[in-house]
Amino acid sequence: MLMFAKKEPKSLPETNLYKRAYYLSLFTIFYNIAEGVVSIFLGYKDETLTLFGFGADSFIEVLSGLGIAIMILRIQRNPESAKSRFEITALKITGTAFYMLSAGLLVGIALNLLNHRKPETTFWGIIISLASIVVMYWLYSAKKRTGKQLNSQPIISDANCTMICIYMSVVLLVSSLIYQLTGFTYADAIGTAGLIYFSISEGKEAFEKAKGKSCDCCD
Repeated sequence: MLMFAKKEPKSLPETNLYKRAYYLSLFTIFYNIAEGVVSIFLGYKDETLTLFGFGADSFIEVLSGLGIAIMILRIQRNPESAKSRFEITALKITGTAFYMLSAGLLVGIALNLLNHRKPETTFWGIIISLASIVVMYWLYSAKKRTGKQLNSQPIISDANCTMICIYMSVVLLVSSLIYQLTGFTYADAIGTAGLIYFSISEGKEAFEKAKGKSCDCCD
C-alpha cells in the first residue's frame, strides 16, 4: 500500500507576513475611527451612555493602533530593537486616556442615576456590538495566525489583547439587549460599569507595556 504524506501549506515569506501584520493594524485604526464616530453620534442622540463610552474607547484604540503599527515597522527592520520613544509615549498617552474615560463614564453613570435618565433606545447598540464582535474576532484570528507564523511574541500579544475589544462588545450587546427586551432602567448603567472595568484594565496594561512589563491580558 502506498502512503502519501499530506503536504503542509507553504508559509508566506517573512516580508509578506510583516506586511500583512502592518495592514491589519491599519485596518484596526480605520475601523475604530468609523466605529467611534458612529457610536458616539448614536450614543449621544439616543442618550445611551454605554454606546457613547464604547465609541470613545474606539478612538483611544486608534492611538494604541498607531503605536502597534510603528512597533511592527520597527520589528520588521530590527526584531531585537527596544521600544522607540514614540511607542512609549503612545502607550503612556493611551493609558492616561483610558483612565480619563473611566472617570468620565463614572461621572456619567452618577448623573444619569441622579436625574433618572434612561436611553431612548438601545437598538443601535445591538447592531454595532454584533458587527464589532464579528470584525474583532476576525482581526484576533488573523493577527494571532500571523504572529505565530512570524514567531513574534509582540504581535501575538497584540492579537490576544484584541480580545478586550471583543469583551467590551459583548458587554455592550448584553446591556443593550436587556434594555431593549425588558426596559430595565439600570441596564445601561450596568453596561457602562462593565466598560469602566475593561477601560481601567487597558489603561493599566498600557502603562505596564511602556515600562517593558509583560501584558496580563495576553496570558
